[in-house]
Amino acid sequence: MTAIWRNTLTLVGATTLTFGMAHAQSPELSDPPEIEGEVVGDHGSHTLRMGIGLAESSPQFLSSQYFGEILEQRTDGRITVNVFPNSQLGDDVQMLEMLQTGTLDMTYPSSSATTGYVEQLAAFDLPFLLPSREAAVAVMQSDVAQDMLDAFDGSGLKALAFSENGYRQLSNSARPVASPDDVAGLDVRGLSVRTMENPVHLAIWEALGANPTPMAFGELFSAMEQGVVDGQENPWSTILTSNFYEVQDYGTETRHVYTPFIMMLSERTWDRMAPEYQELVLEAARQSAEYEIQLSAEYDDWSRDQLAERGMEITRLDDEQLAAFQEAVQPVYEEWAPRIGEDLIADIQEIVEESSN
Repeated sequence: MTAIWRNTLTLVGATTLTFGMAHAQSPELSDPPEIEGEVVGDHGSHTLRMGIGLAESSPQFLSSQYFGEILEQRTDGRITVNVFPNSQLGDDVQMLEMLQTGTLDMTYPSSSATTGYVEQLAAFDLPFLLPSREAAVAVMQSDVAQDMLDAFDGSGLKALAFSENGYRQLSNSARPVASPDDVAGLDVRGLSVRTMENPVHLAIWEALGANPTPMAFGELFSAMEQGVVDGQENPWSTILTSNFYEVQDYGTETRHVYTPFIMMLSERTWDRMAPEYQELVLEAARQSAEYEIQLSAEYDDWSRDQLAERGMEITRLDDEQLAAFQEAVQPVYEEWAPRIGEDLIADIQEIVEESSN
């Protein structure tokens, strides 16, 4: 990998971190694309503080570093980006509020945390809507998705680009899960599953017979360690880089929701930038988002295999088992499709169908 990723990274307000996972080796990841384009003229200096939820070993962090490198190189150092990983500055909801007040410049939340600003984004939370990564990327790069980003205008938030959080998978410390009955427990209590503060996610796990428990991501490891919740749902890469395998014995590849990330900038910060800088920030965001999607894809299956090597019992569902989960969550569509917008869902389904042809 190139020197930028091998070098030690100093984060403001944080300890000095060395690239690479503290508790697991990294897969062979693609190098970031070469930075191309002319240096933009001098329109002042900006130091951008960016808070993210995931660890410094995550695709989210690595692509954020690449975003900063693009800006630094193409402004001769006049724009720099300091990245704060591991929810140091708060959870997604808290950091979005900080962007609105101008006390933080950038964050990179899950789309699920943003539905209070743009309700249409709840479409991404519908279970089993996006059957493949190719379909998900086609939707994120569509005019439908751009309309969602544009809908943030005037909210205090500037939405720059979609990237990949990934397919959410279930992990827990109670029992193997291969069916909705295993979630509900039948003769024993249903699993208590940490979710985001998102009503569609809550509805999914209620339909499956679980006890969904909203909780900030930064509190999750200790909550699982102390038995406050049985489990959680996140992409394999997040489960690995957050060391959840230390407190979770079982994982199930449910792929029940595909969640994007959205790179966000404070509108106050955006408005202080010259138009030339604004154009460059948008370009850098899109380039780094494409790189993040690539890294996430490379990380995903590798992370699942690494979790198995570290002792997590992984259940991979066959088509019949998956169909049972899909049938169990149909009430979620009945409740939420009219509220999110049936025309919007139909547009997304059309893009999905076209991407598979």
